[in-house]
Amino acid sequence: LNVHYGKTYHLRMVNAAMNLVLFFAVSKHNLTVVGVDSAYSKPLTRDYICIAPGQTADVLLHANQEPNDYYMAARAYSSALGVAFNNGITTARIHYHENHAPNKSPSLPYLPLYNDTKAVFDYYVSIKGLNEADPYQVPTNITTHMLTTLSINTFPCPENQTCAGPNGTRLASSVNNISFENPTIDILEAYYYHIKGVYHKGLPKFPPLKFDFNAEYLPLELQIPKKGTKVAVIKFGSTVELVFQGTNLVTGIDHPMHLHGTSFFAVGYGFGNFDIHKDHKTYNLIDPPIMNTILVPKKGWASIKYRAANPGMWHGKISPFKCYFYLRKRII
Repeated sequence: LNVHYGKTYHLRMVNAAMNLVLFFAVSKHNLTVVGVDSAYSKPLTRDYICIAPGQTADVLLHANQEPNDYYMAARAYSSALGVAFNNGITTARIHYHENHAPNKSPSLPYLPLYNDTKAVFDYYVSIKGLNEADPYQVPTNITTHMLTTLSINTFPCPENQTCAGPNGTRLASSVNNISFENPTIDILEAYYYHIKGVYHKGLPKFPPLKFDFNAEYLPLELQIPKKGTKVAVIKFGSTVELVFQGTNLVTGIDHPMHLHGTSFFAVGYGFGNFDIHKDHKTYNLIDPPIMNTILVPKKGWASIKYRAANPGMWHGKISPFKCYFYLRKRII
């Protein structure tokens, strides 16, 4: 990336990885985040940024260092224990146009350790919304409440196959103990044409199984979810509060959740099990950022609020999960 001393550059960052959150930094340069998921945010200056799969960030780079070559670098954040991943560092260079002696070995920037959950959490809770640029208000009169557990699960391995899960099982995943099955017909098409049997309106709005979601040891029978193609129907115009709760089934990991077709206010994060009586008091209802992808921390929870005003269907995608929600258009 060629730059001129004294100028400021707008970097449009996109995490195109399938599963991994990425740390990104530029040697000896601070980065100022001014937008996330195409929504303005209050300027946040850091020496590194985090970006979840599918997420975007608008970042300002001030070319204010001595003209030279500087590394920009990224590495993966991986919170799951015993899961193989590429722990290498990928690099590119920033090159100042001004004349300078060539530097064959620029220094690497500071990047948090691959398993530094605190660094990820501290970054995300520091992002604030730019309310004066946003004509919408955080919904306070909530008409639809949902709490969904996000879990890694296992199924018995089919005969004559080799599976990579614990004790030779097949890895799976679930939302509120439902492991999504892909239908042969598109769900929205089946909804529009009233084709029966493609999906069921039975995605639970609250966990059907209640237990200590983040206990160190959990019964093995909890690891096997139900299978189904289920949706939750949400009435057009509803104000929704949706809490994503991570669990420690099989292994606790972070979950990037994306709602396709809508943006939301990221009002809260926390570790452990969500407490409806206590954790509401920690919500940021003054200047929460507007996003379409939120990172649910390992063994923790994240809460969003939004108005259901985009008729159609969208899905929340957890790596490697899918949970489907419907927005039903009210006919007057």
